[in-house]
Amino acid sequence: MSRAIRVLIADDHHVVREGLRMILTEADGIEVVGEASEGGRVLRMVEALSPDVVLMDVSMPHMDGVEAARALRDAGSTARVLMLSSFAESEKVREALRAGATGYLMKDVLSTDLIAAIRNAAAGIPTLHPKVQAQLMRDLAAPPQASPLDALSPREREVLALLSKGKANKEIAVELSISVGTVKGYVSDIFDKLGVDDRTQAALLAVKHGLAD
Repeated sequence: MSRAIRVLIADDHHVVREGLRMILTEADGIEVVGEASEGGRVLRMVEALSPDVVLMDVSMPHMDGVEAARALRDAGSTARVLMLSSFAESEKVREALRAGATGYLMKDVLSTDLIAAIRNAAAGIPTLHPKVQAQLMRDLAAPPQASPLDALSPREREVLALLSKGKANKEIAVELSISVGTVKGYVSDIFDKLGVDDRTQAALLAVKHGLAD
């Protein structure tokens, strides 16, 4: 007989944890080894209990589920993280998957589907709730949103890239072999086109839209 899948339940609501424990305790081949109410405790319990799967609520105090998943990944934990949420917000789903989560379920998931997802997670097989899949598909099908940087000319983009690295107008002028006055004109036009008031705001937009590190 194969070893039971060891599961750690992480949710900040006692009633939710109790309900999940009841469901999982009745499932063949699954053992609930502990419960946690916030991300920091999850990290300590994973180290102490070595669960195979962490059933992790996305929204928890102090350290949320995504942060905890990322910390487990960075620490080299072998525990699989199965996220559980009340929302199918696509950005949060992508954050969770980038943080190393093996799956993402909604809290309205059927108990049979939850158990199947835990077994899949233990085997390294990802599972996404149908609502989450549908939201991600809608995002993929949607036309890409225009970047505010699209309004900039190639030379303005060069100036913005250098500006975002903290270079002064004189340094930009030397690097691009243009006058300081010309640089000032470019910077003014960049501010107007991006709708920002200063170099810091312009640099933040450049980073956000991939023009600078």
